Amino acid sequence: MDTERSTTKDTAAEDTGPETMHAVRLHAFGEPEQLVYEEVPRPEPGPGEVLVRVHAAGVNPPDWYARRGFENLPVELRPDWKPPLVLGSDISGTVVALGEGVTDWEPGDEVFGLVNFPGRAAGYAEYAVSPADHLARKPAGLGHVEAAAVPMAGLTAHQLVFRHLAGSPGDTVLVNGAAGGVGHFAAQLAKVAGARQVIGVASGRHGRFLTDLGVDRFVDYTRTPAEEVVRDADLLIDTVGGPDAHRLLPTVRRGGRIAPVFLGDYHREHAAALGITLNERPWQVRSSGADLAELAALLDSGRVRVGIDSVYPLRRAADAHRRAEQGHLQGKIVLRVTA
Repeated sequence: MDTERSTTKDTAAEDTGPETMHAVRLHAFGEPEQLVYEEVPRPEPGPGEVLVRVHAAGVNPPDWYARRGFENLPVELRPDWKPPLVLGSDISGTVVALGEGVTDWEPGDEVFGLVNFPGRAAGYAEYAVSPADHLARKPAGLGHVEAAAVPMAGLTAHQLVFRHLAGSPGDTVLVNGAAGGVGHFAAQLAKVAGARQVIGVASGRHGRFLTDLGVDRFVDYTRTPAEEVVRDADLLIDTVGGPDAHRLLPTVRRGGRIAPVFLGDYHREHAAALGITLNERPWQVRSSGADLAELAALLDSGRVRVGIDSVYPLRRAADAHRRAEQGHLQGKIVLRVTA
């Protein structure tokens, strides 16, 4: 490392910013009004970490699960988190300071990432600390709001399609909940991976959106249930789950696979009798700057696009959570932290 770079990093490791910042903290488990915009101490990076000035933060299902104390998860799977908490794992922003040992980033670098997942992060804030290897360079063609919409949903779909469920080109892939955060990325990435046909299931208002993203066939479940009109899918990526998930078994061929993103009742014994392979648990995404860099390249090339449902200023995080609870999202919800 040359002298100029070393000097820059030594200076950046010092406290060069304010001692406090604004963040949204959860003071008690419950409804969205428990999310309070307030002034809190600014964090500092430790060894192997960087401090990021957050420009935008993504809103994800684990955020509202945490807000409610993970009451939707089985007791044995609930993290032992206690308020006050700053939620949020998806960030896009600018590196402002480096912890000891960090050599891959410089102050001023524009980055985005899924921070410390499935552990705790604190992205609903003006500054956030991240392990250096959880970040990737922000795609040049995306603004921070768009970039913040990518990490958790995009990485879930990317890791699911390219690592865990790498099938042969020519597969027919059915994506249930195709207009949502994970779904709209999964539909596009299945095409990138070589799927012969991608079928997207969503409500009617999302038809044009999904067609524009390259979905070959659209099923409006409000008019016709997918299980009545889809047969012989090689792979079902189900981003909905729930107690009625088993209704989709007829859509999958014998020898096909089901990849759940959320918990669902798929009547495992019946699925096995039909020759359908079912993942033991929903897919668990992991923070990975390397995987995110691969996804960033696809975003920069235009082969994958980002859908934005709505954008809220940081101080209105509670409203963002209320929008999330309404469901039927088209893409992602994002908090704008800086103008």
